[in-house]
Amino acid sequence: MWTAPDNNRHRFGEMAFWLEQARLAEDAGFDAIFLADVIGVYDRFNGLDPALRLGVQIPNLDPLSLIPAMAAVTTRLGFAATFSTTYEPPFAFARRMSTLDLLTEGRVGWNIVTSYLPNAARNFGLADEIEHDERYERAEEYLEVLYKLWEQSWDEDALVIDREKDVFTHPDRVHYINHKGRHHQVEGPHLVQPTRQRTPVLFQATGSKRGLEFAARHAEAVFIGGRTREEIRHNIAQTREQAALNGRDPNDLKFYVMAGLIAGNTEVEAQEKLNRYRERYSVEAAHVHAQAEIDLRNFDRSLTIGEALEQSGRPFGNMGRRFGPDQTVGSALDQIASFEQGRFFVAGTPSQIADAVEDWLDEDGIDGINLRQYHTFETARDFGELIAPELRKRGRLPERNSPPETLRHRLFGFDRLPTSHPAHQLPLPVHAQTASFS
Repeated sequence: MWTAPDNNRHRFGEMAFWLEQARLAEDAGFDAIFLADVIGVYDRFNGLDPALRLGVQIPNLDPLSLIPAMAAVTTRLGFAATFSTTYEPPFAFARRMSTLDLLTEGRVGWNIVTSYLPNAARNFGLADEIEHDERYERAEEYLEVLYKLWEQSWDEDALVIDREKDVFTHPDRVHYINHKGRHHQVEGPHLVQPTRQRTPVLFQATGSKRGLEFAARHAEAVFIGGRTREEIRHNIAQTREQAALNGRDPNDLKFYVMAGLIAGNTEVEAQEKLNRYRERYSVEAAHVHAQAEIDLRNFDRSLTIGEALEQSGRPFGNMGRRFGPDQTVGSALDQIASFEQGRFFVAGTPSQIADAVEDWLDEDGIDGINLRQYHTFETARDFGELIAPELRKRGRLPERNSPPETLRHRLFGFDRLPTSHPAHQLPLPVHAQTASFS
């Protein structure tokens, strides 16, 4: 879509681009801007050439560095950024996120990922990517270290800045964490005082069994998937049940889906916009982003994907993220060519879009959407000018001038992680505990 007239994607290296994006999103009434990220290249499909030529995830900026600029020109908008638990040390990341939470007055969230690109592993000195479930085992310890730093290292009243007594921080209220685990050894203490949220809002996107277990234990906002309404409802119910087994309140989780909304003042206008977008869609780029094992265009349309992979001697790996093994090559190509509309897609008038969104909320059981951005800034502007007013009229969006608050308070009604969250179930540092003697 970067080739489309008036699309501003090519300006991603300009500060003004991000400031305009932030102002537009806040005015439209979004809870947050979600900044996806990868720390490798999509080079499984025909090498690096198509990713570079087509602009698929490269060039790619550090999302955490973008947040302060956008926060400076907004007061209510939140920011959720992706960061991997696999390659960079938790101590440095803990300070970075606490700094952002301070600077934004509590408006940050973290999308927890374990990274799946082989190139990412090689970028950080490994021969290949770490096995899927092992990455989640590492992530468990990574989160344990972060919880100790964010939630335990500093008492709430440690920072006093008392000029008369010449005390900036009470020494007995800041603690080493002395973490010694399989993957990390971190002495602490945390280098940043308690922030508005302490722990940023925890997001996770997953579809695997191990990933859903991890989300049920840690995540507050989950990007959920499913091919049918029944699958979506099942995945949500299963995750809530697992959360309850972990001692959490199942209602402390919210579920979001990726949705495409293309709005027009009339159905004809919306269809024209959809057709205009479709003209820019690249089947080759779709293969690159899917990290496809094979080029579907080279096979008979009547074959199943499983059969095409077998003919090629390739395993059913990354393509499983998007297609089923029994799906025909033809239907997969049609799915790509149809703009990957899927279940959570609607092109129409504001009223028609609001009807669809309400159906997803009430019948699928989701809590909201992650809006797919087709055109920058047209997609966000259309939401703010056409869709949001209709949703507000129906009581589905808060008023535009709601008071500033933390991202967690905006989503859940409170600032800090609830006591049932596993972050509060870890043993306190020994020297932070009290004892009574007779």
